[in-house]
Amino acid sequence: MKGVVLPEKGESLVEGCILPESDGMKKVAEKLLSAKNPVFVPGPLILWNWMDGVEEKAKAFIELSQTVNAKIIPMPDYRPKYPKIEPEVEMNPVHPNLTIIHHNIDVCVFAGVHSHYANIALKLIRGGTSCYTISLSEEAGNEDAMISIRDVDIAKIKQLTEITKNLKCQQGGKHCE
Repeated sequence: MKGVVLPEKGESLVEGCILPESDGMKKVAEKLLSAKNPVFVPGPLILWNWMDGVEEKAKAFIELSQTVNAKIIPMPDYRPKYPKIEPEVEMNPVHPNLTIIHHNIDVCVFAGVHSHYANIALKLIRGGTSCYTISLSEEAGNEDAMISIRDVDIAKIKQLTEITKNLKCQQGGKHCE
């Protein structure tokens, strides 16, 4: 008996199946472009300018979100927010489902969230909502996301943005070059 396994380098995890990374990126683009209310959830690894390259990565992430007209709802830290949870302003790591429900989010993309916190949040979202979850992971990926791309750096974010722009143009989107 075998459960869900994480992808190896150059692979992605798409709905429980291991696929080439390029196929996973295309599926991410398709999901984002077909979403009614996509939301990007940046975590501390790209929200805080804590090392070289983070600012550029955050800018690439913003460009990707703008390509699909997505909202950005940050998860700035992992501390529980009690007694008042404010789902309208941030993703609460211990109650992410409340933010998903509050905003009626159908597709969410996690990036820059430490894996152990992303896994918990993704489990809560999958268990309590119908939101389609995508993880752009800096490390090995997240088995609890519907799509997980691993080893995501600036180059991969830019590649995903180009794939998304090209698919948008093929679908008759504006601003095609």
